[in-house]
Amino acid sequence: MPRALVGLSTASVYPEGCAAAFELAARLGYDGVEVMVWTDPLTREAGALRTLAELHGIRVLSVHAPTLLVTQRVWGADPWGKVDRSIRLAAELDADTVVLHPPFRWQREYARDFVDGVALREHDSGIRLAVENMYPWRAPRSREVEAYLPHWDPVPQPYDHVTLDLSHTATAGSDAMGMVRRLGPRLAHLHLADGVGSPRDEHLVPGRGTQPCGEVLETLAAQGFAGHVVVEVATRRATEAQRELDLAEALAFARLHLASLG
Repeated sequence: MPRALVGLSTASVYPEGCAAAFELAARLGYDGVEVMVWTDPLTREAGALRTLAELHGIRVLSVHAPTLLVTQRVWGADPWGKVDRSIRLAAELDADTVVLHPPFRWQREYARDFVDGVALREHDSGIRLAVENMYPWRAPRSREVEAYLPHWDPVPQPYDHVTLDLSHTATAGSDAMGMVRRLGPRLAHLHLADGVGSPRDEHLVPGRGTQPCGEVLETLAAQGFAGHVVVEVATRRATEAQRELDLAEALAFARLHLASLG
């Protein structure tokens, strides 16, 4: 039975840089790294990333395109240009998956062609473009703002591959297990984190929130899930020692639940 690989997102060591993520992932025993393309120049340079991978003996599993609100100017303002450069970076690193967010509501031209553009690029590149679930933004007085097109929930959309983020399900109030069931084989990538349903996207260590993180992993293991499980947790306020403990705990959580039925 294929074994899901457990990777560490470079975002999990922020504000430390990309190089620290590779070193820590290798030392803790992760299978690989997801590179979040960011303002850190190392995250945008294939040669530097290959050197880090070779130095630490660890793979790049996936690339997260710079489609976050805070990375709107990384690789220019053209959203398809960002996606295309992310695909090229993944190909140069032998990574098989690019994670991307759905378009923001104000990116109407990009959103109009998004579904077809993703499908075309997957076909031409042979790399999975796994569209991530997001959440409605909550304005003052609990008013929700639909910030994404065609929608923040990828389940009803015709994407071939989807990333399920378990911090985003908490923020959205989504039924994570229901999403797993409905996605079936389209679920290609998992961002392992947790949350308690705060309007703020929390990215807690799995097991510290209300999301069914263990049940999701056990279900995927029972189904022979061969995608990637990527730990994407927030350690911005942690000390160096606490960050290492948190990321070791997250890895142990993933291994335990993937092995329980796998």
